[in-house]
Formats: sequence, structure tokens, C-alpha cells
Amino acid sequence: MFDFFKGFGVTFSTMFKKVVTEEYPEDFPPAAPRYHGRHQLNRHPDGLEKCVGCELCAWACPADAIYVEGGDNTPEERYSPGERYGAIYQINYLRCIGCGLCIEACPTRSLTMTNFYELADDNRQDLIYTKEQLMAPLLPGMEQPPHPMRLGEDEQDYYVQGPTLARSSSVADQTGEQVR
Repeated sequence: MFDFFKGFGVTFSTMFKKVVTEEYPEDFPPAAPRYHGRHQLNRHPDGLEKCVGCELCAWACPADAIYVEGGDNTPEERYSPGERYGAIYQINYLRCIGCGLCIEACPTRSLTMTNFYELADDNRQDLIYTKEQLMAPLLPGMEQPPHPMRLGEDEQDYYVQGPTLARSSSVADQTGEQVR
């Protein structure tokens, strides 16, 4: 007999509390700083793409949501500092589980995840993001690829913060010292 009153007790205790309403479309709540949302392909400071088309992110994806096809850079058309670049890059967000294994697999730190979480759509084709949709925007001082390398003579200058640091680390490797 008392179970009946216990059940209604929960109802009566919440009946007079203030209702919390989120005005979602108008008041966009921020995500947590480390939230894994939409992916982004990053650029170097001169505008060249960091993606070298190695396809490691696609191999690491347990849901098989990433498709990468590498292309070769030429002296006339250079998209990344390496020998190759990601000619075709697609992420299928119908399959993506947001695990972040693709981020860990990327050797050039090209692929990162943003805090953007609104990925719902009523069209399945719109949830397959292409390279153009995933690329980071051009910031002031960046130039739209293809263009020659501006930060150094070879790809080591892009990934090791300049030739002086690269030389000092190779000398330290030979002598067995540790470089900070």
C-alpha cells in the first residue's frame, strides 16, 4: 500500500521545481574543450597541406569511414611539402564513431578533431565530407596551393622547425646526446 505513495512521491517532489529549458538553436551551448567533433585537415603556415596522402588514418579507422587516395606532387604543382599529398580525402560521418584513432595514426599531425558537433542532416550524401569541406581555412599570410615551398628548401624544414634544429638533432643523435 505504501509503494503507491512512494511512486507518487517522486512525481510530487519534481512537480514544483523550476523547469530548465535550453534554447538550443538560438543559444548554442559550447562543447567541452577536448570534445571529439568534426575532423579538420590542417595547413602549414604558408598554406601548404600537412596531409601527405599516406593513408594511415584510413587503415587505423575501425569503422572504415575514411577514404584517402594519394597523389604525387610535381615541381609545377605542389600541394604539400612531401613527395605526395592527399588528392582525394573523404570521411563518411554515417560510419564515423568519433574514436580518434585516425588522429593518433597521423604522422604529420594533419588530421585533428574540432569541437563542432552539429553533424545531423536529412540527406545521406551530405554526411560524406570531402577534402574541400575538411580543409582548414586560409589564414592571413597563407597562399592557396598549389605553390612552391616557402618555409624552406626541403620537407625537413617544415617538420623539424628549420634546418638549424634538424642539424643539431642529427649531430645529437650521432653523439648520443638528448636535445630539448
